[in-house]
Amino acid sequence: MNNKKTARVIAFYLPQYHPIPENDMAWGKGFTEWTNVKKAKALFIGHYQPHVPHDTIGYYDLRNPDVLIKQTELAKKYRINGFVFYHYWFNGKRLLNLPVDNYLKQKDGDFPFCLCWANENWTKRWDGLNKEVIIKQDYSFDDDKMHIHFLCKNIFNDQRYISVDGKPLFIVYKPELFPDIKKTVSIWREESKKMGFKDLYICYTENKIHKLNPNKIGFDAAIEFQPQWRSLRFNRKGNLILRLLHRFGLIKYFYGTYGIYDYSKIVKRMIHSSKHKLGYKLFRCVTPMWDNSPRRKSGAAIFHNSTPELYRSWLQHIVDHFQPFSKEENFIFINAWNEWAEGNHLEPCERWGTSYLEATKSVIDNA
Repeated sequence: MNNKKTARVIAFYLPQYHPIPENDMAWGKGFTEWTNVKKAKALFIGHYQPHVPHDTIGYYDLRNPDVLIKQTELAKKYRINGFVFYHYWFNGKRLLNLPVDNYLKQKDGDFPFCLCWANENWTKRWDGLNKEVIIKQDYSFDDDKMHIHFLCKNIFNDQRYISVDGKPLFIVYKPELFPDIKKTVSIWREESKKMGFKDLYICYTENKIHKLNPNKIGFDAAIEFQPQWRSLRFNRKGNLILRLLHRFGLIKYFYGTYGIYDYSKIVKRMIHSSKHKLGYKLFRCVTPMWDNSPRRKSGAAIFHNSTPELYRSWLQHIVDHFQPFSKEENFIFINAWNEWAEGNHLEPCERWGTSYLEATKSVIDNA
């Protein structure tokens, strides 16, 4: 059997393309991810901003259920096997849940999906920290039970939900935020079995800043979440001349205000680091591009000179060295399908069209 062809390629999916009252209150009526995307401007010569969606998709609104169906059809065409929808849960209150709820109602759709709990505070910042909190994330064992009961009853039982050997795949974004994550995972497993499930397959996103061992906290595996920020510090550009030019007003921005990284060097670094052996299961991940300057007036990270060809070489390396942990533990992740305000998307834009999707399809078809 050719193991390479058994890979399931799963893309992270942001649902913040419809207004909600919480965002209206924080950012102004009608706020969606497009609000920041449309305001974006190039900060230096050669900077790719703004990212404008291709006219075949436009500035879509996920209140229209047909949008998600069209996205799944496009994803399937280019060999994406499923979406990871971000899931926002605050003690029984869900946010940005409309796209998933609409999809659950559309039984004719056949595209696989799973959830990643973005378990941070809902804030007016974009880092999930404790400043300007709109909705606080309060953890408790009672909430753990309520949460998993809701998921088992309403979402995990959907026939399209991604599983591993009959166990629904559930991803946690930041396990380090829990007061006792090992106990929480134990509760989830126990309660899911009571509700008729074989078990859960639980992963978390690993970003190298808070590095854990899944075996020690009750998880089945980790997901290498790109970008790996700690690994990128080696490549940040900046020098005295640029700082002086900025100081005397000769340039508006300099490479110390915005972390600007050469995408080709990032690809080389990540390919090298992917060769390291680990003592636990880690699913690899790639990112086509990154630029969150539309969200941040300062402190943004910009991957300069990203191209479909460089992205293809990274994905090609991951696929070439792919070995599933078992027949159904066979994931490769892409971050992301549609993180437009982070300049991070497979979806077609005016500049690149479907080039990133075509690169994905080319790698998978030739595996």
